[in-house]
Amino acid sequence: MDEIERDPEEGQGYTVKLEMFEGPLDLLLHLIRKNELNIMDIPIALITEQYLGYLRLMKELNLDVAGDYLLMASTLLQIKSKMLLPSTSEGPEEEGEDPRAELIRRLLEYEKFKGAADELERRPLKGRDIFVRSVALESEAPKEEEKIEASLFDLLEAFRQVLARVKPETFHEVQRESITVEQKIQEILTLFQREKRSIAFHLLFPEGASRRMIVITFLAILELVKMKWIRVFQMAPFETIRVSPL
Repeated sequence: MDEIERDPEEGQGYTVKLEMFEGPLDLLLHLIRKNELNIMDIPIALITEQYLGYLRLMKELNLDVAGDYLLMASTLLQIKSKMLLPSTSEGPEEEGEDPRAELIRRLLEYEKFKGAADELERRPLKGRDIFVRSVALESEAPKEEEKIEASLFDLLEAFRQVLARVKPETFHEVQRESITVEQKIQEILTLFQREKRSIAFHLLFPEGASRRMIVITFLAILELVKMKWIRVFQMAPFETIRVSPL
């Protein structure tokens, strides 16, 4: 079960445990697509740096990171180290296998099965997308434009961009907000009750908010997504994330 626990070492801190609806291979594929890279020729140094950056961000949010993420980090660092070693072979016939070969094989296999699963998910399901018509309708409802569900990593990237806009706080200006994640959840729900429409992700973060307030807001968004009270989506890959009530 997903849960949010109070961190005993931090008065208002939280440890967020999420069902792993994404994993380390999802994160690697996300980085490859975001950077428009060739999966057969992955620049390990770049991908490793960005992968570790995501892990640091997840740790800052107190997200409960599964051991698989840390194992993949070790794998990337090991591959990076091997690729930095000078070649000792005297000819192409003596060269060993590309250190990235096994990772590439896993990514290609995972991408194939993930694509198949996504295709099955998009197929109409009776009782969810297809309903028996009991009476004749005068006109067909207009078809809704397709929306792409935003992944955890899309949200983390959008969150990172919001954090990048925060101005450094001086000590005499720092004021500890008393708002909790639960209170922020209620604020967001009240906002959607009033607006009744989708809102750009970055607009959910108050102008001039502190880093701590931004973190609390993001954790509240994650909790609402987990409880299926809101939906986060994009109209196209890597476009602006929008949030709407369900």
